[in-house]
Amino acid sequence: MRFRAYTLLSTAAVAAALVTGCGGGGSGPSAGAAPSAGGSSGTSSAITISNFKFSPGTLRAQNGAGIKVANDDSAAHTVTADDGHSFDSGTVDPGASTTIHAPAAGTYAYHCTIHPFMKGKLVVQ
Repeated sequence: MRFRAYTLLSTAAVAAALVTGCGGGGSGPSAGAAPSAGGSSGTSSAITISNFKFSPGTLRAQNGAGIKVANDDSAAHTVTADDGHSFDSGTVDPGASTTIHAPAAGTYAYHCTIHPFMKGKLVVQ
C-alpha cells in the first residue's frame, strides 16, 4: 500500500513537470525555493499535463493536501518525485486523472518517468 502511494505521487509529479516544460531540477526537498525560471507559480491543487508539459510549472500545496493530476495529453505520463520516494502517481493514461498527496514541507522536483525531459516542482508548506 505504501509503495502504491509513492508510485501515485511520483507519477503526479512527472505529470506536473510535463505540463510546465523543462523547469528546474533537484533531487530532494529544500526550504524556500523559488519557482523555476520559465514556469508559472500555482496555488491550485491540480497538475495538468498537456503538450508534454506540466502546468503549473511550480505548484504550491499544503502538507497532506490532495493534488489532482489530469492527463490532457495524447500519451501516458507519470508525476514522480526526483528523490524516488516522496510521491509517484503511477501511469496516468490519456484522458485519465488520479490524485496524489503532498508530502512533508519542502520543495520537491519531479519528472515523468516515461518522458524524463518533462520536469516540474512542488512546494509544500
